[in-house]
Amino acid sequence: MEGKVIGDLTESSLKIVSVLDKGIYGSVSNNKNDSNLEKSYMKKTSTLKHSDNLERELKAMLHFHTNPFIVQASCPHLHFECNTKSATLCYIYMEYASLGNLDKMISDAGGRLPEYSVRRATRMILQGLKALHSEGYVHCDLKPSNVFVFPSNTPGEPWDLKLTGLGLSKGKEPTMDSSLSFPGTLEYMPPEATAERYRFSGPDLLVGPARDIWSLGRTVLKMFGGVPHEMGNCIAWRIEGYLSPAAQDFWRQCRTWRPTDRPTVDKLLDHPFVAEKLSSFLEVPFFHRKGYYKMCEGFNPKPGDINWLF
Repeated sequence: MEGKVIGDLTESSLKIVSVLDKGIYGSVSNNKNDSNLEKSYMKKTSTLKHSDNLERELKAMLHFHTNPFIVQASCPHLHFECNTKSATLCYIYMEYASLGNLDKMISDAGGRLPEYSVRRATRMILQGLKALHSEGYVHCDLKPSNVFVFPSNTPGEPWDLKLTGLGLSKGKEPTMDSSLSFPGTLEYMPPEATAERYRFSGPDLLVGPARDIWSLGRTVLKMFGGVPHEMGNCIAWRIEGYLSPAAQDFWRQCRTWRPTDRPTVDKLLDHPFVAEKLSSFLEVPFFHRKGYYKMCEGFNPKPGDINWLF
């Protein structure tokens, strides 16, 4: 496979400098050209067993190749090779995210981003989701590690975000295929995609845009320093410190239990929390001590209970 052309480079001119993330069906690594950083790439690799996921991700990236909020493919082909253990691997190339992913950005900031950064990040994620949803796509695995961070093209801003990790995405038509009911990462999955799904029926079981809205709410909690904990068959999120009324209202709308009742991307883009200008909604201070939000239907904390964020 030596000499394979990727863009205007050959693969042999690149070297792996770090592994950025290991997911359900593959890993993403930085492939860097020492002579020209602008010609560096991200390489996503998986086993042959999961080649369909990798091919789905490549097709999605090619479909949205002009969108500034979705990671771009650097080569339109799915590659195959045998490693030293005679196992067949497949991989794709995408644009180089020199600042890593959102998960890394949160960690580098001490586990919590300032609210201005959370608002800006959420707005960019919503714009990427809007592109997907308008074309009939559902991401199905939205989480911080599937959001790449790039140097910003906006004067005065340090970074821009783009969606990636589209290997589990669903396209064009909603589906109720039971084999597609459990993809994604548990902490970010909505109840209709987990063991709680038996509580739903009919349209609420469709794999549609509402699934991404729930995951977006979890991603916002993570940016605010939220930490997920397994509690039986439920996920509890622990969060400490300041959370503005607008931020609380935003994620409460995202966590609406019934998928058919969750707001659309367009509605959320009009929410005061992600509006370009601060509103009076954001100017009202709010503080809470240790807080938890429990992702279980029927959980009703007592009024004034400071141990739970609800």
